[in-house]
Amino acid sequence: MTQTVHPFDLLKALAGQCRRQAAGLPAQEQLSETWSGIGFRLAGCDFVAAMGEVSEILHEPRYTPLPRVKGWVRGVANVRGRLLPVVDLARFFSSSVVTPRKQRRVLVLDRDDLFVGLLVDQLLGMQHFPVSGFRLGAQTLPADIEPFVVGGYLLDDRPPVHVFNFRALARDQAFLDVAV
Repeated sequence: MTQTVHPFDLLKALAGQCRRQAAGLPAQEQLSETWSGIGFRLAGCDFVAAMGEVSEILHEPRYTPLPRVKGWVRGVANVRGRLLPVVDLARFFSSSVVTPRKQRRVLVLDRDDLFVGLLVDQLLGMQHFPVSGFRLGAQTLPADIEPFVVGGYLLDDRPPVHVFNFRALARDQAFLDVAV
């Protein structure tokens, strides 16, 4: 007569076998909380924006220039049937850094009453930082950019990565006043 093995006993045996084989693997001793964002370069400095602030990333679209607007407003682009105002952030901050067109990207903000595309010099991709590396205040930034930076992450001996606050930019009267 054959003896039947209960399925739970089989699972216990399998779990024990897995533990014995995993004994030599290194254990993660410390968990560190991380903050993630979208990295971009603007005016020769590295920035990061919170994931929830950027709804889409585009290559620089074709746009139609608008009359009687400030020079940093590139125009409007038709993005899937919606008119997207395209703003050159480097020109808004009076930066003289010139970046090839193929490197530039548009960060689309679509929140509350704001729908705008912000042209940045280069996209750096998704960035992850240990929360413990965050420091308040802007360091080594042009004065006109500082009001839009809430702090930065310091990593090893690299320059700081500044956290850009697009909500503060969206409330700034100079940014909202586009007419000449």
